[in-house]
Amino acid sequence: MAIEDDVLVVGGGLAGVTAALAARESGASVRLVSAKETSLRQASGLIDALGVVDGAFVTVPFAAIDRLPETHPYRLVGAEALRAGLDLFDDHVEGYEGRHTDANALVPTHTGSVKPTARYPESVTAGLVSSAAETLLVGFEALSDFSAPFAAAHLTRADVPFDVRGVTVQFPGDLRADAKVTRYAHLLDADDDVHVDGGMLGARTALAERVKLHLGDAERVGFPAVLGDEHAAEVRLLLEAELGVDTFEVPMGPPSLLGARLQRRLYDALDDAGVAVETGNPVVDVSTDDGRVENVTVERVHSRVPYTADQYVLATGGLVGKGIEADREQVREPVFDCHVSHPGDRYDWFADGAYGDHPFARFGVRIDSDARPLDASGDPEYANLRAAGAVVGGADFPAEKSGSGVSLATGHTAGRLAGEDAT
Repeated sequence: MAIEDDVLVVGGGLAGVTAALAARESGASVRLVSAKETSLRQASGLIDALGVVDGAFVTVPFAAIDRLPETHPYRLVGAEALRAGLDLFDDHVEGYEGRHTDANALVPTHTGSVKPTARYPESVTAGLVSSAAETLLVGFEALSDFSAPFAAAHLTRADVPFDVRGVTVQFPGDLRADAKVTRYAHLLDADDDVHVDGGMLGARTALAERVKLHLGDAERVGFPAVLGDEHAAEVRLLLEAELGVDTFEVPMGPPSLLGARLQRRLYDALDDAGVAVETGNPVVDVSTDDGRVENVTVERVHSRVPYTADQYVLATGGLVGKGIEADREQVREPVFDCHVSHPGDRYDWFADGAYGDHPFARFGVRIDSDARPLDASGDPEYANLRAAGAVVGGADFPAEKSGSGVSLATGHTAGRLAGEDAT
């Protein structure tokens, strides 16, 4: 017996979750299946919309969309789709700031770079570059992924409007150099007693005591984003009380606790909305008839089960997430075999220089304004299939700082229209 739903979303990242929530809001029954654990926990936890166009920072993403190529996903689904996607995110995800303005916030990262972003965790707020408060960055000896002195120097060279310095301290509890970021977070969550100068202190207080020695005239203190997991807000507020200044988290590279926290919030939202979720179950076959997807076959443990729906959304990711595959001969979308436009000569997939405008960065399925994937002739591949997120071509997400926004805009469009068509 086939498992039946109104809408089936294939892919569990930000685009897939957005599509599922948007479809559910229409009243459709929705199921989300993904082949593997989402890559959200590898991401920064920031929600970028559009940060860079033609090499220059963008102040207001909505005002810069008309400067993008006509084939860009934002141009195809429209600026209002981005606004609708951000509104959906705001409605379903607690603990994020930025909804009060259309302008980007500038967030310092673990490399000392400044990232323009549309939404950001509350724990990041006190560190925004728009504040001129004197800043101390604190790194930990065993945490090699974040060098506070290096990040501070890089921010200074970027001419930020505040004095910033970095120090490295020993994390209470003397964690090993190969300790995972979750080990730091869980130690602060539990606030277990640790040995400090022959005595015992709770881990949070012990950390504050070590930072006080370097505080000086700092008006805010930034830590790598390991300040707790389940009790992150509680940890940060205690550090603020102990230090007497604002504290903030600096977004880190993968694996990212900010990304893991975001993943939990998004999947809690799916659960609250009544979306059925299956992770670790890849789509291995597709049946079509008369221009429509009839059903897909999902691999579950050692069996293959048919799943059928009135409408389908493809949100499997791009080249990095394996939603788009490439070998020496071709580029393809492996689930529904949608057309992916690319030069026939693979040497034309690249530009000269490591930081050139590489065509491969924009590889993906082409969509129309209703988020339907198009075939080589420009016609919809299937009447009941839509696509969202990084599987959609036409955007250079890393260069534009637009990945999350494109996922929200295309995800909302695909999910809303799929839900409306199914009901």
